[in-house]
Amino acid sequence: MKQITLTKSEREIMDLLWNIDRPLTATEIVNLTPERTWKKSYIHLLINSLIKKNLIKSETLVRTGRNFGRAFVATTTREEFEIRQITNGKNFSQNSVKSLVSILLESVSDPDIFDELEQIIKKKKELLVQSDDGS
Repeated sequence: MKQITLTKSEREIMDLLWNIDRPLTATEIVNLTPERTWKKSYIHLLINSLIKKNLIKSETLVRTGRNFGRAFVATTTREEFEIRQITNGKNFSQNSVKSLVSILLESVSDPDIFDELEQIIKKKKELLVQSDDGS
C-alpha cells in the first residue's frame, strides 16, 4: 500500500471519525469539530478528498431535516493508517522487520501488551509450521 499524505484539515476529520464509533454526516463533522482549522464551507471538498484517498466511504443515508444526507465512516483503523505511514507501503527485509519491531517495542511499558504479542507470535509460528508441512 502506498503512503498517503493528509492535510491538517483532513487529519482533523479522520481523528474525529476514528474516535466516534458511528457514521457521521458532513453537518455532524462540522459541528463536532469546533476547534477546526478549516471553514465550514470546505467540508465537501475535504470529504471528497478523503474519499479519493480511499480513507472514508459513504456508509448510509441519514435523514437531516426534510432531506437525506450521506453519513461517512473511515475505511481503515487509525492503527492500520499509522502502520501504512511507517512502512510507506514497502515490503521489508527480514532484518528490517526485526529492527522495526525492536524500535516499536521500546515504547511499550505495559507487560500485558507483551503477553498479547507473545500470543500473536505463537499463532503466526504455528501457521508457518503448518504451511511448511503442507497442511
